[in-house]
Amino acid sequence: MTHTSHVVDQLPAPGGAYSHVTQTSQLTFTAGFGPHDPETGAFPEGIEAQTEATLANVERALGAVGLDLSHILKSTVHLAHLERDFAGFDAVYRRLVPQPYPVRTTVGSQLLGILVEIDVVAEGAR
Repeated sequence: MTHTSHVVDQLPAPGGAYSHVTQTSQLTFTAGFGPHDPETGAFPEGIEAQTEATLANVERALGAVGLDLSHILKSTVHLAHLERDFAGFDAVYRRLVPQPYPVRTTVGSQLLGILVEIDVVAEGAR
């Protein structure tokens, strides 16, 4: 199986040895994105604002290869404070990710100074 990988100019530069997006002939995979502003690197306060910013970064990654949030098949979500922040995260996710909702795994994780990180698998490739 062949694949192509992309680093997207409209996203924060990768912090390590990885690409933003990798595609096969039928699927697109994103790296994990947090709420960092692509231009400043800053991020907003609170789970709701961070979820919006994170999903905007996911959408930028997908948009760079001609897809959008409606193409998501599976998302993996990491929350720094799972019990405290799940409801606020989920309310924003429900508002921004179109139905039918993709399958999702949400776990508590140690994150470096942020509250949420999301990566996705999407259907379709350019």
